[in-house]
Amino acid sequence: EVYMQACRLERVIPVSQFVRNIGTATMTLNHCGLGPSGCKAIATALGDTQIHTLELAGNYIQAEGSRYLMQLLRFNSSIEHLDLSNNHLKSDGAEWMAKMLSDNISLKTIKLSSKFVDDDAKHFADALSTNSRLKELDLSHNEFCGKGGEYLGQLLNNEGLEVLDLSWNHLRMKGAVAFCAGLKVNTTLKHLDLSWNGFGNDGALAIGEALKFNNTLVHLNLNNNRLTNEGVSMLCRGLEYNDTLQLAYNSLTVEGALVLVNIVKNTPKTALDEIDLCQNVQVNQNFVHLLEVTRQEHPGLKVHYRGVGGFIAKKPQKRIDPMKVVQDYLDKRKLRLWDFFRNIDKDGTMQVPVTDFRRAIQQSSIPLDGYQVEELIQRLDRGRTGMVDYR
Repeated sequence: EVYMQACRLERVIPVSQFVRNIGTATMTLNHCGLGPSGCKAIATALGDTQIHTLELAGNYIQAEGSRYLMQLLRFNSSIEHLDLSNNHLKSDGAEWMAKMLSDNISLKTIKLSSKFVDDDAKHFADALSTNSRLKELDLSHNEFCGKGGEYLGQLLNNEGLEVLDLSWNHLRMKGAVAFCAGLKVNTTLKHLDLSWNGFGNDGALAIGEALKFNNTLVHLNLNNNRLTNEGVSMLCRGLEYNDTLQLAYNSLTVEGALVLVNIVKNTPKTALDEIDLCQNVQVNQNFVHLLEVTRQEHPGLKVHYRGVGGFIAKKPQKRIDPMKVVQDYLDKRKLRLWDFFRNIDKDGTMQVPVTDFRRAIQQSSIPLDGYQVEELIQRLDRGRTGMVDYR
């Protein structure tokens, strides 16, 4: 009744998903076309509810809508997970969200992919200087550059953050170096995604130096960061404590791959147990031999690469098209593709979040390995929107 009345006051059409989900722990309203007024109606109605997860991605709520949410969430004690990705919040919206984070005591995860610029990063750095309850922060697909890297480095003074996603930004050269200065003194971060930033070799040197001092980070993703063999050598100086390193889609050759495995071989106490070189590195027989020797001391080491080539060539194992694997799986069980997606697309929008799609694949009995799953996601979400559109 509160929601319907709020919709009448704001002159907006009620969203059926909201009505259906009243009383549940998760409120999923992604891509519902709410706009600022629809967001105000939602915020008004959620005042007395006890939901734990609020998903509002892709609703064009803009800065005005974020102000209404700030009023709802500032002193809310039940909502723990919030997704506001792709809502065109801009700088005013960043300021409202920062004010909310300064006071909120319940949020554990928040997604804010919203084309924020450098100065907006300062709002988040200031807010998280007093908020140690937030555990996961997604600031991917923004436009943070040099100055933004400096503010994000200051953000790492936070004492509670464990997962940080800064993929698809513009942290190059000075921005990368400034960010790594903060990483050097951080003591809580465990998972860091810096993929698609253009770190380059200067950034690799800076992050290698930071990793000499940071002993809490266990997963580091540097995919597609313009790293060369020289950059990898610089990075390797600080890899003693890292658990997983992803370096796919960089300018590496077998020389860089040899450097990485040698680091593991010559560092008995290293925690590095997985290196992802993915599709772009074709190794030679010398690399294969070194890897076998290294695995005698580090049996759990996993290295993913394109195949084996060179003068002593071995034909790379043919990779099976993951789309064909899925189709064969469905054909054998006389299922339609729609039958598979229907279980994860509760709202019938024909779009599902990448995280839900990945989880459903992994929990099913479809015979896909992790790399085929990621290849499938890249093909179904070419624009990196975070949504799999299966229409």
